[in-house]
Amino acid sequence: MQIKTTSQLDEHDLNDIFSIHQTVFGDIEHFKKKLAGKRGLVFTLSISNEQVIGYKIGYPLSEDRFYSWMGAVSPVARNKGVATSLMIAQHNWAKTQDYRVIETKTMNRWRQMLLLNIKHGFDVKAVEVERDGVEKIILEKRLD
Repeated sequence: MQIKTTSQLDEHDLNDIFSIHQTVFGDIEHFKKKLAGKRGLVFTLSISNEQVIGYKIGYPLSEDRFYSWMGAVSPVARNKGVATSLMIAQHNWAKTQDYRVIETKTMNRWRQMLLLNIKHGFDVKAVEVERDGVEKIILEKRLD
């Protein structure tokens, strides 16, 4: 397994991300629209046999704050440390870019991600209710 962090994706890697996202979350068109509207995206990819098996996507919120926006691991690669490796790589990259804080959001239904975040030093900062009534848990981790 290889981990790479990049701001430029080739079509093959992007299609792999779309495939994983569709499998895990569904609603790929909504994801594509949101992705197209984001600037400064940074992709951390886990690659095995030249195929993306997991990803984390983030972007800067400010000069010293990075937002870990979206991530998923292919079901065939689950429980093999892929999500942990991606998180560690993303945080190490953020440190090298002088970010001091990583922020993320999740929901109760994604309990494995919530627990992984807490296990790796995130603190719960707040819960927000979106317009559609969905509750999101806001987490933060200091990198220094």
